[in-house]
Amino acid sequence: MSTATGTSTYLVWGAATHRGLRRTLNEDSFLADRSAFFVADGMGGHDAGEVASATAVESLRALARGAAVDVDVVRARLDEAQARVRAIESAPGRGAGTTLSGVVVVEHDDVPYWLVVNVGDSRTYQLSGGTLQQLSVDHSEVQELVEAGLITAAAAAAHPRRHVVTRALGSWPPPEPDCWYVPVVMNDRILVCSDGLTGEVDDARIVELLLEHPAPQAAADALVGAALESGGRDNITVVVVDVARGQDDDAGAVTAPRNHERSGAGDDTLPRTGRRTEEGPG
Repeated sequence: MSTATGTSTYLVWGAATHRGLRRTLNEDSFLADRSAFFVADGMGGHDAGEVASATAVESLRALARGAAVDVDVVRARLDEAQARVRAIESAPGRGAGTTLSGVVVVEHDDVPYWLVVNVGDSRTYQLSGGTLQQLSVDHSEVQELVEAGLITAAAAAAHPRRHVVTRALGSWPPPEPDCWYVPVVMNDRILVCSDGLTGEVDDARIVELLLEHPAPQAAADALVGAALESGGRDNITVVVVDVARGQDDDAGAVTAPRNHERSGAGDDTLPRTGRRTEEGPG
């Protein structure tokens, strides 16, 4: 799919999701629509996690279809998502929560920026000039240990508590979301994913697949396939977004987001290119 973000810039995207090889439900949800791209990884058992993640992304859908978007609008939608997920949690026997990570395009003086949003350990990456950079910061026990200098990043990847998150929508007190401004740069690629990808496929292999597949949908399919080949122990969801220069209304258009099961296909660290939302782009 493709959409314009200014006079000559187009976003071209693809998405794929799979429940994995060991789960009976897919508790991941995603939003890939015009200028908003998010992945949510639900938790809570039975169908509570599935409902929580779907509720979170649905709360953000208006960001892709409304008027001007800024950080205050995004935070209001996140507050709505928090309240709606909490309402699920208050139902008898249905504790629920969800991570949320992704980007939405905002403009300042007619210049587009990504507003990167994160709660939990789903991730948002930027591929620029062949280099992959994680824009989000994991809200997890092991990330806190890494930042405290108690373990290395390599040790964190195999730590027994690596899946324990310290922030999630639906938790109490309400989590503080991270929000960053990052410039939208021509030819860059954004990857948003659940930990079902990053828990199975290392960054080096992710880069290889992103570079090997120029079409976003093909890249998303390949990443999900790699996670399945590596064990597929969790739900896997991937959204890939390219910044392209459009030549006409159909520039760069690709196939719609894909569900592999239906299709049959197998924090105090500021990103170097970003700005804190309190400062605003400038």
